[in-house]
Amino acid sequence: MSECPFLNADHEEVKKRKGTNIVICGYPLSIFFIVVNEFCERFSYYGMRAVLVLYFKYFLRWDDDLATSIYHAFVALCYLTPILGAIVADSWLGKFKTIIYLSIVYALGQIVMAISAIHDITDNDRDGTPDNMTFHVALSMVGLVLIALGTGGIKPCVAAFGGDQFQDHQERQRSTFFSVFYLCINAGSLLSTIITPILRAQECGIHTQQKCYSLAFGVPAALMVVALVVFIAGSGMYHKAEPQGNILLDVCKCIGFAIKNRFRHRGKEFPKRTHWMDWADDKYEKLLIAQIKMVLKVLFLYIPLPMFWTLFDQKGSRWTFQATTMDGDFGLLVLQPDQMQTVNPILILTLVPIMDSVVYPLIRKCGLNFTPLKRMTVGMFLAAMAFVAAALVQIEIDKTLPVFPSGVQSQLKTINLGSDPMTLTLSQNTVQLAPGQASEYFTFDEDLVIISVGNTSISRNLTLAKGKRQSVILPLNITQEWQMTEDLTAKPEQGANAIRFVSGIYPLNISTGGLDFGITDGSLYSNYSLLTYGSTVFTIERGGEACEYSREFGFGSSYMLIIPSSFTFGPNCAASIGVVEDIKPNSVHMALQIPQYFLITAGEVVFSVTGLEFSYSQAPSNMKAVLQAGWLFTVAIGNFIVLIVAELAQIPEQWAEYVLFASLLVAVCLIFSIMAHFYTYMDPAEIEAQFRKKDDDHEVRAERKDSQRSQRSSLEMTESTGSDLKQNRM
Repeated sequence: MSECPFLNADHEEVKKRKGTNIVICGYPLSIFFIVVNEFCERFSYYGMRAVLVLYFKYFLRWDDDLATSIYHAFVALCYLTPILGAIVADSWLGKFKTIIYLSIVYALGQIVMAISAIHDITDNDRDGTPDNMTFHVALSMVGLVLIALGTGGIKPCVAAFGGDQFQDHQERQRSTFFSVFYLCINAGSLLSTIITPILRAQECGIHTQQKCYSLAFGVPAALMVVALVVFIAGSGMYHKAEPQGNILLDVCKCIGFAIKNRFRHRGKEFPKRTHWMDWADDKYEKLLIAQIKMVLKVLFLYIPLPMFWTLFDQKGSRWTFQATTMDGDFGLLVLQPDQMQTVNPILILTLVPIMDSVVYPLIRKCGLNFTPLKRMTVGMFLAAMAFVAAALVQIEIDKTLPVFPSGVQSQLKTINLGSDPMTLTLSQNTVQLAPGQASEYFTFDEDLVIISVGNTSISRNLTLAKGKRQSVILPLNITQEWQMTEDLTAKPEQGANAIRFVSGIYPLNISTGGLDFGITDGSLYSNYSLLTYGSTVFTIERGGEACEYSREFGFGSSYMLIIPSSFTFGPNCAASIGVVEDIKPNSVHMALQIPQYFLITAGEVVFSVTGLEFSYSQAPSNMKAVLQAGWLFTVAIGNFIVLIVAELAQIPEQWAEYVLFASLLVAVCLIFSIMAHFYTYMDPAEIEAQFRKKDDDHEVRAERKDSQRSQRSSLEMTESTGSDLKQNRM
């Protein structure tokens, strides 16, 4: 049994690092406070974000477009504010104080969000709806801005601050820390994504019971307060690197001067410099120039990285849409389409320790030099393969989807609500319909369709809508007006089932649970209503009579339930109800998405964890948070690329779009591998030490020269004084 003793650094080292530097099992005790802080903060952020769109739509009563726009604007701001946090940390407050102050802002933002979701504050008439929605909107916007400043501002600081706690001989422990750090991010994400939707579904309120968004925001707010308290509790143990002044401004001025100076000396008569930044040595210190060269060298490698995030972040959009066309019944567990995203953090919690403890050591034992940049290249390739897998799944899904009309076509089906069989002729198509039966959809290129009824002289000219599916309802009295419905031309969203009723008899009231289909008159149809997976019991009423009709629904289907004119109330009333399956339920199982989630998660583990470590190890001592912010900025750029490619490409087939993204990432992966091949790993501390040593040697030589000058001057003064005295004596 190996021991894990408490070790204390010597007094001089402790004094140098400004912390108690207690070590447990080879790790500084201070990092445990940082890890717990990160877990609580990520729980707070992802928990709040999990219910944010629903809060916009159902509490603030915004439409889908506005809710989506504000949501993505908030997420974008969260990835832009790390730049501000890095500037503040590296040039003014230092990472420790920046984390403290912005965490306070962060916690206040979460508290404000929780308060904004209390409907009783302005519900003066106690009807469950806020009377002053402007107050709630303003409060929530303030809260979101504070959260974005907080979470984005501390994002580049926490990981770098954790890395600062390790000494030079603890490279292995530092590498493990970054893996554990990333593990905590996903653990917090997983738990909050599961818990906060459950809290939101609860009902709470003083006067009226409503969905409890205040609790769903309040728990993340409490976790953020806990994160702040835990971080402050470890204050005495941290190594707190002092800020190096306004380094970003110095960097910008130095780069600007180098470019300007190079432009001024562009003639052939001027000697060339080894690096274009060397043109700044006329004004700036060589150490600063060397540090900027290191930063630019890493930032140059960052150029291809956004393409990885372009693919990775689509698991929350495109892949979720894909899941809406799949079957989520896992037997004991039924998953909704958006719940498939939990596969990612679950796999991360599994893969991170496996990669860190098994895969990487095994690769080292095999004698392979699996450098950080090679790992990142492999991660990008795995993400590309994930989209290839997604494309294969999409092809299988497309085989099960109905054929909808193109933009220049129309589709039409007929419904017989009469009491007798009917023969219809639709242009060149002939169909026979029993009472209460519907035909299949027929596709037409022309705008006008003539429908003839059997051997009768009854016929009608119907004008069809291009790109639409429609149904024509033939009433009990065929001479009466024929009505046309507009049917769905896409799968219902989020795996829901779209249900509508058509009745051939007198007015009926049809309902299920809290959902009312309204009064359905003879030959009239109801609007679509969305029902979830599982068994549903419909109640059909007329006066004091009632009939119950039960049906099992899957995912993503559309049904038209026909109540024929022969319908009568009684024990077997449900037997006469006809069922028309306009869109079949999803038959491709969601389990087929697991391989693509596995590949994208494996790519994330290899790419992102390694990228965090690489960014820290290659950064100069005074610019680590800046590079961390640059790393996070690639995520924002990646999300922007999704919009550009998706809008410009306009690919009608989803599988083809997946292949396009995979191809783009493979191309970028090849470019990155070439860039990585020519990259030379640096030891920033050693490079900085060399320049400082040169500066020290220069100062020593300068002091010697000053001393020699002083001695010569003193000697000359002595000789001059002696000569003067001699002359005076004479």
